[in-house]
Amino acid sequence: MLYGASIQSGADGASIPFALLTFIDDSEERLNMTFRNGLTSLLRPEDSVLVLIDHQPYQLTNLNSHDPHMAVNNSIALAKAAKAFSVPTVLTSVLADRGGLIFPQITNVFPGQEVIDRTLINTWEDQRVVDAVRKTGRKQLIIAGLFTEICVAMPAIQAAGEGWDVTVITDACGGVSVEAHQVAIQRMTAAGCNMMTWMALACEWQRDYTKAETLPALVELLKDHMAGSGMAYLWEQQLLNTPAPTAAG
Repeated sequence: MLYGASIQSGADGASIPFALLTFIDDSEERLNMTFRNGLTSLLRPEDSVLVLIDHQPYQLTNLNSHDPHMAVNNSIALAKAAKAFSVPTVLTSVLADRGGLIFPQITNVFPGQEVIDRTLINTWEDQRVVDAVRKTGRKQLIIAGLFTEICVAMPAIQAAGEGWDVTVITDACGGVSVEAHQVAIQRMTAAGCNMMTWMALACEWQRDYTKAETLPALVELLKDHMAGSGMAYLWEQQLLNTPAPTAAG
């Protein structure tokens, strides 16, 4: 794709502006795009597998795209959502002896589970991780981690190119700057990845408020990790459980 005011010769010797060639190229790309839509494009817990990447102290110290408190809160909420909906979860760190262990609030959700510690920056080049994901038999690959532009973007882009249905949970990720995080999202979107937030994912997994087997866990997630929504729910319960005042005398 070419940009700028330069020109090149056409078949008849006439000059064709690069801008026109760019428009033609863009139009062809749009015609060839596959849009993510329809009911089957929504995420289902029975088809999902989650990979949590490098939620470690070293990365958190240089997290500047988000409030670190929110990044920790959201990654924990995502882990709990996966547990609530019985979504297999792969935990992986990089150089844990130097960068620190995965946040204990995440590993506590999966007691006794092995954390795959890597030397490879790109998680998807570590065959142990790929094998763990493939073993689940699921194709909706959900990824979150630190940093968005490095440890999330590389595996997301590679996996998407290999035919996986990749979704990145952006608010359980974070970058060294707002720009780094946003550019990474643009790059992954251009590669065909889907972008969501953790609460949107949890609601997509729930899908129906009559699914009583998972609704209580969803409510607990609201109460513990959604601040205003959680407090509003507790307030509503307080009001519903408050006896109506009786007339004096």
